Amino acid sequence: MQQADMVTFGGTGRDRGHALRADPAALAALWAEGLILPLWRGLVLADDQSLGFVSADARILAGADAGGAGRVFLGLWQGRGVFATDISAWQPEEGVPGETVFDAGRQPHPHAPAGRQFIELRQIMAALDPDEAEMAATARALLEWHRGHRFCASCGQLSEPGGGGWHRKCTSCQRMHFPRTDPVVIMLVTRGNDLLLGRSPGWPEGMYSTLAGFIEPGETVEAAVRREVHEETGVICGPVRYLASQPWPFPASLMLGCHTEAESETITLDPVELEDALWVSREDMVRVVNGTHEKVRPPRAGSIARYLIENWLADRGY
Repeated sequence: MQQADMVTFGGTGRDRGHALRADPAALAALWAEGLILPLWRGLVLADDQSLGFVSADARILAGADAGGAGRVFLGLWQGRGVFATDISAWQPEEGVPGETVFDAGRQPHPHAPAGRQFIELRQIMAALDPDEAEMAATARALLEWHRGHRFCASCGQLSEPGGGGWHRKCTSCQRMHFPRTDPVVIMLVTRGNDLLLGRSPGWPEGMYSTLAGFIEPGETVEAAVRREVHEETGVICGPVRYLASQPWPFPASLMLGCHTEAESETITLDPVELEDALWVSREDMVRVVNGTHEKVRPPRAGSIARYLIENWLADRGY
């Protein structure tokens, strides 16, 4: 697809500093003068347009979780080292915002820089500079991986972070563990002038999106597209082609955007997976994206679903 590099969280060519990950002395020097992005329970320090980097001596970093990841090295940017750290152990004085599928709210911090607070990344992803968006996605995915993988999957003993936060090593059997990314297909299913949309139970009222699902072991991307569409809606699909991808750090997926033409039209819902599904004409999709449709709301700005839909409406890449 044309302009596929415009997808939010897409690769920017930023230097990830791979060679420095195995050099503790170099990492320590970079940390001392670096840009550090704190995260709290999956929320990033930011305002509505940019990330809230702090210095290594910032008070907000007190109590950072050294046992989880400590210092995750995100690479080099603007001539400085960039790191992320988890301060989830900090307890706010007045409760914790309620979490939903799409929006975990905002949380102030007494030592945050002026105008910055902890924000759900999906709220601001479309407004971030591409480099900052990529770094935030990397930080969130890595720190969530560390939070859920403190113990060795082989022997159950405690593991320790290393390699600038890019691996963990078991303290007992010495097995190495590395972050994993789950491949997910997300597909434009079209039939002539119509696009197939669905909504999952629990989504905000009126929100619909393109269908998506995890690729199963032993399965190709093309087979996963056809299987997921048929399982969720009963629609049979033909040939599949790849369009674009997006890292999706909620918690650690790679969304593989594809297009397929439906060979059948009748929808038979799987109520476990979908609350509703419907065919929407191109003309009606214009109103959906513009926010003027009486029933359907579009997927969130910055998501690959929204990107694929807007490219389809603009006839780019077909």
